[in-house]
Amino acid sequence: MSVVVRRTNTFAVRPLSAQDKQLLRELLDASASLWNELTYERRQQFFEGESVWDTADYRKQYVGVLGSATAQQLIRKNSEAWRSFFAAREDGEDTAPPGYWGNEDEGRELRTYIRNDQYTLETGERSRVEIPVGQDLKDEYGLGYHDRLRLEVAGDPKCEGEQGRLELSYDEVDDTFRAFQPVTVPDSRRDSPVAEESAALDVGANNLVACTTTTGQQYCYEGRDLFARFRETTEEIARLQSKLRDGRYSSHRIRRLYRTRTRRRDHAQEALVRDLMGRLYDEGVATVYVGDLTDVLSTHWSAEVNEKTHQFWAYRSFIDRLAMTAEEYGITVEVRSEAYTTAECPECGERDDTERAGDVFRCPCGYEGHADLDASRTFLEGQVGKPEVGSMARPVRLTWDDHTWSEIPHSPVRASPNEERTNRSTDDGKLTSVGTA
Repeated sequence: MSVVVRRTNTFAVRPLSAQDKQLLRELLDASASLWNELTYERRQQFFEGESVWDTADYRKQYVGVLGSATAQQLIRKNSEAWRSFFAAREDGEDTAPPGYWGNEDEGRELRTYIRNDQYTLETGERSRVEIPVGQDLKDEYGLGYHDRLRLEVAGDPKCEGEQGRLELSYDEVDDTFRAFQPVTVPDSRRDSPVAEESAALDVGANNLVACTTTTGQQYCYEGRDLFARFRETTEEIARLQSKLRDGRYSSHRIRRLYRTRTRRRDHAQEALVRDLMGRLYDEGVATVYVGDLTDVLSTHWSAEVNEKTHQFWAYRSFIDRLAMTAEEYGITVEVRSEAYTTAECPECGERDDTERAGDVFRCPCGYEGHADLDASRTFLEGQVGKPEVGSMARPVRLTWDDHTWSEIPHSPVRASPNEERTNRSTDDGKLTSVGTA
């Protein structure tokens, strides 16, 4: 029997006019509003011990703007997120319920999902995509009853196959709309190995993601410059808030800075997830293990690292985005406990007397290495068994240039004891014994 896999084609979407751009933004904003309203109701019901499935009919509420099929797709996507949440709880994972697509102050995440039989994507000399919109928007923007919104697209499809649910999103940092089209491809037409490998991620503060695969590949996505900009914006927000008159808590400028801060973070996060998933897909990875930091963050980490991982990196948002993107590639994400991985020596297994400063991990046995990459390798070995992890290649180091994650040529990942520490101690600047996580 033929095995099928999923691959994702990515396109830039270009509205043909300012009116089409505004229409598309309204469509995405209404989609975010539906998601947030439904999520709020379900979260309230969950925390009150009631069924999350008994909700208002949001399809009817939004059919005039989104159209019936698109409204239903968003409700279905939300339900999938809740089913995944309950499945994780049944497996003993301590995970948070599905979250929101942003808020008014920090800005919504503008995206929507179009059912596979509701859009037409044509590529070639005049590449375009046509999508449905609700009758209210058609009336407002002068579209006929049978018309659909036609948009230009740019980009070459990686592969052909049966088209899946189309995702449309807007990146406000780049002022760019994008389309992500998953396609189902027979295994015989794949251009990468049969998916049977695994990978593990160490999600951190200075290095946003350190990844090790069972093929022996390692990736390190650096985040110090990103966090520095995030901190500068946060300090400016605090300065402006201190100057507000009594009784006021915000201003137009403060709200704009919140939105800018969030959009920069989301832009980098989205790009990181897609870059990483593409690399892991080509490595033949079928399962990604990611550490559950819920208890670690609230109990052990320093205040600054908590700020990085809670506010800046938005750990829960990252996990949700990771799972959604992995689904497009047919990759499974599993959240597991990563206890002891940051403390355990990959050579001798010592946990109690190991030390960390910055990115440097040291053990009394004489081993010295990159702390986050070592943690991801130890985590992976704990999930799949040590013999399954191959010999390590030179790690790939990636940095963010406000648009893409780029490899630093001829620059292997090095551990530097002078870098800012990211372990759970508050005694900055000194080598510190690493405890359990």
